[in-house]
Order: sequence, then C-alpha cells, then structure tokens
Amino acid sequence: MSVRLSSRATHLFRLALVLAAAFPLAALATLLILVRSPLGTHRLTPEAQPIEFDHRHHVGDDAIDCRYCHSLVEKSATAGFPSTETCMRCHAQIWNQSEALEPLRSAYFQDRPIRWKRVNELPLYVYFDHSIHVNKGIGCVECHGRVDQMAAVEQVATLTMAWCLECHRNPVPHLRPLDQIASMTWQSPPDPAGETLRSKLALELDVHPRTNCTTCHR
Repeated sequence: MSVRLSSRATHLFRLALVLAAAFPLAALATLLILVRSPLGTHRLTPEAQPIEFDHRHHVGDDAIDCRYCHSLVEKSATAGFPSTETCMRCHAQIWNQSEALEPLRSAYFQDRPIRWKRVNELPLYVYFDHSIHVNKGIGCVECHGRVDQMAAVEQVATLTMAWCLECHRNPVPHLRPLDQIASMTWQSPPDPAGETLRSKLALELDVHPRTNCTTCHR
C-alpha cells in the first residue's frame, strides 16, 4: 500500500536529505577553518611567564640583542631560554629590590632554573633548527614578529605547514645580512637594489628552496 505525502511533507523530507548530506561537509569546513584560526593555532594570545618580562623595555628601550638571552640560536636547533645567571648579570645591580623580581632572586640563590613557558611550539613530528635559519639570513622578526613592541610575547605566525612552505619555496625575499639578523627594524633597500642584495645573499649563503618532506619530517 503506497503512502502519499503532502506537498509540505515532501518539501520537508527533501530539506532533511539536503541537510543530512551537507552536515558532514559543513563540519569538515568548520574544522578546517578552526584549525587555521587564532584559536586553533594559538596565535595572538600573550603567554604569561613565571616572571614578568617586558620585551618592549628590554628589546625596544634597552636595545638588548635577542642573542643575549637566546644564546643558542646561532649554534643549536633550539634558541634557548635565559638562565637565572643571565638575568642576574643586570638585575644584581638594577631593580635588585623589586618585588616583581623576587622569583628571579629566589631561583638564583636556590640554584634552580626559571621555568619559562614556550610561546611558539611545533608538533613533535616537525623538526625545526633555529641555527640553520639564522645562519642562512632569516631574521628573528620573520617568525616572531616585532617582539620589541610586545609587553608579553605572543605567537604571531600561524606555524602551519602552508606558512612554512611559502617561505621554503621561495626564501630569497626573506633574506637579510647576517649582521642584521636580530634587528627588529631593518628594511631591505627598495628594488632593484634590494633584489640585487637578496640575490647576492642567496648566493653567498648557499640558500636554495627546500620542499622535500625530510627537511622538516625526520
């Protein structure tokens, strides 16, 4: 025995079929958008540290070179965090009675490290070597942004595979002289002088596109 549906019921049934088919696609699209959003990539969220450290003051006002605190960046995969001894070289004399720096003094006299929190963190299956990048002419600001303008450092780059590959496919536009690696304000000369400089750097530093999977996944 056949059952006839009213016109309204027919339309509702068709709508239900369309929604049922569209839901998986909508869910997938939402997921793809989410993982690329600041919520998914952890971008633009200042990371609270165990000791308040204002990069605007240290990098901007005092012009402290990135490599003073991140001393391993030119010779190691990791840039390294400042030790208590590094901080106390200045703060044994400057602000040595500050209440905000009591955790630093306590760590120093107890001979224990400061538990700094990593801001830019890649998945465990991604290999990244700071030293190869800075020694090939990629400045700190390319990945970390203008930390001299940040009270608390936040992740500014997406750090997605697509973002990395954009540079790896054509690294030349991102190059700068090695003596300007840590500069927050260096600008390439306008073209054609800038293009000539970057091409010369690529030749001198032996810079080539790197897109093989094993470059980052080992």
